[in-house]
Amino acid sequence: MRLLFRFMGFLFAAGTIVFLVGVAAVAGLIWHFSKDLPDYSQLQNYEPPVMTRVHASDGSLLGEYSRERRLYLPIQAVPKLVINAFLAAEDKNFYEHGGIDYSGMARAALLYAQNFGSNRRPQGASTITQQVAKNFLLTNEVSFTRKIKEALLAMRIENTYSKDKILELYLNEIYLGLGAYGIAAASLVYFDKSVNELTVAEAAYLAALPKAPSTLHPVKNHDRAVERRNYVIDRLLENGWIKQADADAARKAPLAVTSRASGAHTFAGEYFAEEVRRDLFERYGEKKLYEGGLSVRTSLDPKLQVEARKAMAKGLVNYDEARGWRGPLSKLDISGDWGVKLADVKSLSDISPWRLAVVLETSEQSARIGFQPGRELGGAVSKGRQTGLITLDGVKWAKAASGPTRGKTPSTVSQVLSPGDVIYADPLIGKDGNVVEGQYRLRQLPEVSGAMVAMDPWTGRVLAMVGGFSFDQSQFNRATQAYRQPGSSFKPLVYSSALDNGYTPSTVVVDAPIEIDQGQGVGVWRPENYSTGKYYGPTTLRNALQRSLNTVTVRLAQDIGMPLIGEYAKRFGVYDELPNYLSYALGAGETTVMRMVTAYSMFANGGKRIKATLIDRIQDRYGHTIYKHDQRECRGCDAPGGWKNQAEPQLVDRREQVLDPMTAYQITSMMEGVVLHGTAQPAFAGFGKPIAGKTGTTNDEKDAWFVGFSPDLVVGVYIGYDKPRNLGRGATGGHLAAPIARNFLQLALADKPAVPFKVPAGIKLIRVDAKTGMRAGPGDSGRTILEAFKPGTAPPDNYSIIGVADADGHSGVSPDADRAIIRPGTGGLY
Repeated sequence: MRLLFRFMGFLFAAGTIVFLVGVAAVAGLIWHFSKDLPDYSQLQNYEPPVMTRVHASDGSLLGEYSRERRLYLPIQAVPKLVINAFLAAEDKNFYEHGGIDYSGMARAALLYAQNFGSNRRPQGASTITQQVAKNFLLTNEVSFTRKIKEALLAMRIENTYSKDKILELYLNEIYLGLGAYGIAAASLVYFDKSVNELTVAEAAYLAALPKAPSTLHPVKNHDRAVERRNYVIDRLLENGWIKQADADAARKAPLAVTSRASGAHTFAGEYFAEEVRRDLFERYGEKKLYEGGLSVRTSLDPKLQVEARKAMAKGLVNYDEARGWRGPLSKLDISGDWGVKLADVKSLSDISPWRLAVVLETSEQSARIGFQPGRELGGAVSKGRQTGLITLDGVKWAKAASGPTRGKTPSTVSQVLSPGDVIYADPLIGKDGNVVEGQYRLRQLPEVSGAMVAMDPWTGRVLAMVGGFSFDQSQFNRATQAYRQPGSSFKPLVYSSALDNGYTPSTVVVDAPIEIDQGQGVGVWRPENYSTGKYYGPTTLRNALQRSLNTVTVRLAQDIGMPLIGEYAKRFGVYDELPNYLSYALGAGETTVMRMVTAYSMFANGGKRIKATLIDRIQDRYGHTIYKHDQRECRGCDAPGGWKNQAEPQLVDRREQVLDPMTAYQITSMMEGVVLHGTAQPAFAGFGKPIAGKTGTTNDEKDAWFVGFSPDLVVGVYIGYDKPRNLGRGATGGHLAAPIARNFLQLALADKPAVPFKVPAGIKLIRVDAKTGMRAGPGDSGRTILEAFKPGTAPPDNYSIIGVADADGHSGVSPDADRAIIRPGTGGLY
């Protein structure tokens, strides 16, 4: 018996020693692997790369920019259904274990032993906490060392952070395929929904993805994806998180995904979105743009943007079609499956309702065309084939642009189209204004281009911007990047410089031939009016602007001096520096549509400086405003204690006054005359609402401009080839650009009342003779108008011409006079 006790004591002592050695070994291992563990405290300040989102003024999504498509979602905003789906798929005991699921580890160890030597990847038993440790702090290395470190980190993370915090980190970090990181982005990418709108089937599919998103592609691996989704649904039911009826319905639901565009989400907003992206890049740099999670509210008005795009495209197409049909885009072999071949042809995605098509067969009266098929999410060409007819009505415009039949209207469809022609077509509109079912109209991408900008003159907010016919065709933004000669649309800057320095709208200048000696070796410059050979003699500044008379403008620029005009051009932001050459008074310098619209906005708002902006406000990922365009001070807006019958809040506007408000009204009134009686009159006939503006046509008719405004909206348009060339005789701003602006303004102002331009305090409206500018008498039977005069000025009663006399000493107009400003005899400054 004594021996037995001694033997038992020996076993106990040996066991104790082995136990202690084992504990020491485990402690040693833990110490060994713990000494170089990553610092898990960084999770507290975790800032994942989050996409920047850009919104229009109405809140609609305009664009998203990111390297990893992720939207960070607090755990409180994640629906219980989505949480349960991921727990069912990944870690059903998440809220019960301390970071390690020992039963799961036992299963994984057993499987590893069974598969040892088979080269199969070991099955993991990682909890969600372990996955957080791996994804944030470790690598994807398959080894026991990494698993040990993962387990140690998981336990430390569990002791430091709440379960909800750990789950929040996991749901926002995981990659779920198709470029989507986190559940919020994946919900949008796969189903174009917020997480709160997901069904049981959709939530289960997203929860299935963390295991292997590439092998569970909804199209390429559809059956496997459905199988894994249904597995998650079964686990939800097994855990009592959904009802039997919900599970049955979810299993039967098709796996239908709705692909979400990654470009501009507002139709026709691509140029605007790209300009905002460039602005953000310049402000904050690449990292903050693509990873900073900025929320950007822009000034874009989606409705006005669509109307601007339509008006601009219509104007470009009308001009281009009038020049004739240049032929198909390319030729295609239509033998076999033409749809697969046509699907490989690059088509423009932003010119809807135009569609790429190939001509399948032709006859004298029609051509049968096949439209480019779409592609499925996996990239495969859709099997369906859609065809239509182009009849003679759809090609009547297509006169040959060259060759022996140039300019002749086609009498048959086969004269224009032949089998294999790759073209664009859109639905044919009948004479009643309705779409003709099954029939289409031939279309041609315009060679000519142009730009349009619409702006709020009081704030500088850009409401709409069109940078060309198609962003998909050319990303060059002609509204901001194309420097073109504005031509006569610059003249209001010249005239406002004069009006601001003593001249009046009734000041008379001689319209007659003029020669300018430009210096040694340069030669003599002889500016002419557009209507060459026609001169009007003594002409008021108002009438000169209405008729866009070049010789009057040059004489006026001579009189006031180019340095003064250059100062005003710089003040208005049209040019940074204006050379002191008289030709620049006629718009020979180069500027952009954006700059011109900004300058005209200062006429419209009474002379206040504004800065053009596409961005109203920028917030960081935490919702803090880091930029705001409107810098006006609001006194009384933050009154404590709410409304207590105190005085209304006041907006304090400290913006610089760049032009006298009375001068701004005078030039506005003169430009209103341009629209009512001058070069823009044909385009705006019968418009019915107050509009002021100025046309512009450059030398050799390379560019056609119109910039105009109502009291609350400014729009600028130019048309021209990217490589400037002649647009054709008669291609003036009044004939090309002004109609585009009119079409846009007609829609933009359709529901707005006809509000006249506000007359500033101090202005005197005096009736004058419309032709001479002299004060109208009581019985004056000629055409008279109300002219605006500043205090201390008045219309003249008679004129004398200084420095110009005939051989007999009588005053008159000399056609050879280089400078002839007619001075008012009485009453009036110049």
